[in-house]
Amino acid sequence: MAQQIPGATIQNVDRMVTLPGGGTVQIRSADDPDSLRGDGLNFVVIDEAAYIKPAAWTEALRPALSDRKGGAMLISTPRGRNHFWELYQRGLDEQETEWASFQFPTVSNPFIDPLEIEEAKRTLPELIYMQEYLAEFIDDQGGVFRRVQSAVMDGIDEPEQGRQYVAGVDVAASIDYTVVSVFDVEAKRQVHMDRFNRVDYPVLESRLAALYERWNLTNMVVEANSIGRPVIDHLIERGLTIQAFTTTNATKQAIIQNLQSAFEHEDIKIIDDPILIGELLSFEGSRTPSGAYRYSAPDGMHDDCVMSLAIGWGGIDKQAVITANPFYN
Repeated sequence: MAQQIPGATIQNVDRMVTLPGGGTVQIRSADDPDSLRGDGLNFVVIDEAAYIKPAAWTEALRPALSDRKGGAMLISTPRGRNHFWELYQRGLDEQETEWASFQFPTVSNPFIDPLEIEEAKRTLPELIYMQEYLAEFIDDQGGVFRRVQSAVMDGIDEPEQGRQYVAGVDVAASIDYTVVSVFDVEAKRQVHMDRFNRVDYPVLESRLAALYERWNLTNMVVEANSIGRPVIDHLIERGLTIQAFTTTNATKQAIIQNLQSAFEHEDIKIIDDPILIGELLSFEGSRTPSGAYRYSAPDGMHDDCVMSLAIGWGGIDKQAVITANPFYN
């Protein structure tokens, strides 16, 4: 666009445009907040502000505006009630006269087909739709899993040399989904997820075997319920190292609470997948008369991604989980 301005100079290396009047526009990455430090700024636009480190604003950009009493526009999809939400609250406070907040759902964008929005509403988890399309701040502190958003990071497409990987598999027959969660053992992070349904058993088994070979897994923990047992037997016949997990109320409580603790203590990292995050945020727990807990997805929703994640997380520290859960075998 700047090429259309007579007299403008474009410096591609510095991602900078120098305007005829002497002003400049520059684009920088907020991955490293220190890289944003520099001379005073007249105006700064922060895109996806909820997804940058808070220090980028508090320690680098906000101080740079003081010299010139500069302004800022922080734009973002919400990401829970994090630092961006806190800044948004300032604009709602009448006492904060230099702040203003605005909220626009996707439907207010005239360039997006309303049918696309309806399709997203029909197919996405409710909490994800509320955040991504209604621009609502979803509080993830009241569910089974806390600090979900802070555990999110990018996955990887291919295994890295010298790393050890294991996987957890929640096997489904038809309506539900078969989900595979691959973990980097040393880093304690989910690096990949595969989710599919409505495939024949041979295709399902071949897909699991292909994932096993692709990631050079040292272990694959597979749910043994329903069709899981014959799938396990067939994978073992192929020479794969398979560990069976039988899901009962007791064993499900054990692995869910183990995963719950991992999020609470920030031990786990997960991939940035909207289906997975939606299932985690909407996952429900209730206490039975006996004092035990019962966990499940809300009516009409799935928990296959959660179960795959929980089974796989248990596979990282097998001994700790086996001690509390003899149904790993």
